[in-house]
Formats: sequence, structure tokens, C-alpha cells
Amino acid sequence: MPQNVSKETPLAEIILRKYERPSNLSKRDLTKKLCLSIGLLQPGDSRDVVVDVLCILLGTKKALSSKEIRDQVVIHRKQHSLPLNGIADSNIRRQLKRLKDLFLVESNQNQYRITENESLINIFEEKIEKFYLQSIKERVRDYFIEISKQQKI
Repeated sequence: MPQNVSKETPLAEIILRKYERPSNLSKRDLTKKLCLSIGLLQPGDSRDVVVDVLCILLGTKKALSSKEIRDQVVIHRKQHSLPLNGIADSNIRRQLKRLKDLFLVESNQNQYRITENESLINIFEEKIEKFYLQSIKERVRDYFIEISKQQKI
């Protein structure tokens, strides 16, 4: 009789990386470093369209469709002399989902904007630090407690 094995799919995850303090960076470079810091980009990754998607959303209070975001990403990448890689509609929607999963972006009727038009620091403190990170930290702590109990046996 086969045993039930729990899935090894995480319920939630976040990657945090520490870089040097931000100074004298352009808006795009600062946004890229933020994306690297929270795991939306991998170090050395040339596929960085998520940076442009976030830049576009940070630059407006208006909710945009994924097509409007894509069109603005194309303009943004051309302005920065970047290749037009990763601009397929499906990839733009995938990047929006990744931003939504980290509570940075919300959608309503296929229109996207920064969550509640809040500042990113408020989103980080209220949604990521106090809620998301705290719940992950508590669950990891549960595993440490259980292993500690088994060590005593």
C-alpha cells in the first residue's frame, strides 16, 4: 500500500539578497537591483523584462492592461537601448503574475497597477514584511521546533 507523501511544493516563498546600499543609480538600475534583491531576477540574468514592467507601473497611477504595459515596455526598452527580448504578451502576463504573487501589483478586470497605488515601502512593510515574511518565518520555525523535539528522543 503506497504511503501518502506530502508534496514538496512550497505554499509561499521569497528570496532575499543583500546588495550594496543604493546610491547614484538610474530609476531602471534601482528597480533592477530591487528585483534582484527580492528574487524576481537572478544575478547575471539577461532576461530582465520584469524590471521594465515594474518601471512602467511605478510611473503611473492609472491601471493599465497587459497590452498597454507591453507597448510601454517596448518603448522603455528602446529608450534604454535594450534588446526586445521577453516582450511576448504571454511573458508580460507571467511577469505581472510574479509581481502580483509578491503583492506589489494588483489587478481588477485585467487592468494592473501598483497595489492600492501605495508607495513600495508601504507595500513592503505592510504586505511583505509583516504578513508574507512573518508567515514564512513562523512555518520555518515550526520545522526547527519539530526537529529539535526529535533530537531529544
